Amino acid sequence: MAKPKKEQEDKSTIKRIGGVLHRVVPVVDKSGEILSYALKPLMLEFKLKDVFQVIVGSSLLAIPVAMSEEAWTLAEKLPTRNVIYIALLSLLFISTFIFYNYYRNNFVGHIFDFIKRVVSTYVISTLIVVLFLTIIEKCPWGVDNVLAIKRIIIVSFPATMSGTLSDTIK
Repeated sequence: MAKPKKEQEDKSTIKRIGGVLHRVVPVVDKSGEILSYALKPLMLEFKLKDVFQVIVGSSLLAIPVAMSEEAWTLAEKLPTRNVIYIALLSLLFISTFIFYNYYRNNFVGHIFDFIKRVVSTYVISTLIVVLFLTIIEKCPWGVDNVLAIKRIIIVSFPATMSGTLSDTIK
């Protein structure tokens, strides 16, 4: 009888192969003899490739949302407290998504990498929004900085989601 998957994973190891972390899982036959090894890449480290994926992914939703008058008006009408809630909700969503997709089984030794990925994803996505809203002159810097920041946070919500999702592409 084949060993349960959980028991096989307990015998797996993490090794760096070609500069990338992999989970090396032994493939065994019915008698428990190792036939081969399966490699599963672990995307625990936030690398330059991931940065570019977040930039492209966040642009996918940042640009259309930033060009909508509804987002500009919403930022004017929503109280600052609600906009802060949107920012916190965005951080919660991307943290949860990143945790369950990358760190669920490897969190203990990679807490710093988790925090770095979450913060980097949020900051990069937000910078894309800042850049685009500034270019289309919808961030009234120097005139109404609070409104500019509120618009950035509102448009950053979908941008961070699409940036996080595109980072999962291998």
